[in-house]
Amino acid sequence: MAVIPVEDPHDPRVAAFVDIRERDLTGRQGLFIAEGEVVLRVLASPASRCRAVAVLIAERRAASLADILAGLPDDVPVYTAQQSVLDRIAGFHLHRGILALGEKPAPASLDRLLAGTPPEAVVVAACGIGNHDNMGGIFRAAAAFGAAGVLLDDRCCDPFYRKAIRVSVGAVLRTPFVAGLEAGTMVDALKAAGFRVLAMTPAAAAPLHLTPRGGRVAIVLGAEGPGLPAELLDRCDSAGIPMSGGFDSLNVATAGAIALHHFTR
Repeated sequence: MAVIPVEDPHDPRVAAFVDIRERDLTGRQGLFIAEGEVVLRVLASPASRCRAVAVLIAERRAASLADILAGLPDDVPVYTAQQSVLDRIAGFHLHRGILALGEKPAPASLDRLLAGTPPEAVVVAACGIGNHDNMGGIFRAAAAFGAAGVLLDDRCCDPFYRKAIRVSVGAVLRTPFVAGLEAGTMVDALKAAGFRVLAMTPAAAAPLHLTPRGGRVAIVLGAEGPGLPAELLDRCDSAGIPMSGGFDSLNVATAGAIALHHFTR
């Protein structure tokens, strides 16, 4: 592994890392930015579905990251810079001092993902999740509880947005998922593949803890506030999480984690 010092924030070799906040909003044509040690460790691991393209780190972090960097393929350049130069490249103070450029995996097929799941598989189907923190939390819970995959409808935000990857602690990089689906088509495909499709909603008559386990289960999550549309709820079974004192609101990622725990443990 060769470490390449960078002294000029305008060095063309690190152009992909320039002004990352602004470029997060416009997309990266199949690439993404990963931030922080935990996420870099996932990206460099055999579990990652993504390929590392380049790494840019603060000089002070090079020694502590040596074991991760040594595991990268030989053709992945590792650039180092003083903190002041790194901040000018990124466009803000990068206190973690670690960035990586990665390549997204090829888009997955819904039919292939569902066909490859085992008889007791649990998947998460997300509808209208536009908040990147929630998206990252959903992937984090899916990885933690062994979900076979995550399905995203065409109203969901990009899970490869830098903040979503960071909140997921790298789970986005290793969890199989299919994006851009029409919600009704997604539900139909799940049913055709033998999944019991269970919408999480506070209005459900059936409490989650009394919902039978077993078989293939799809947990359907909607956006906080509006929740799932009525026409989609009508096409699914439903379950709710009983709460105390008339309170009826949980963060969607938290609700998803509770449901995943129920069906996988």
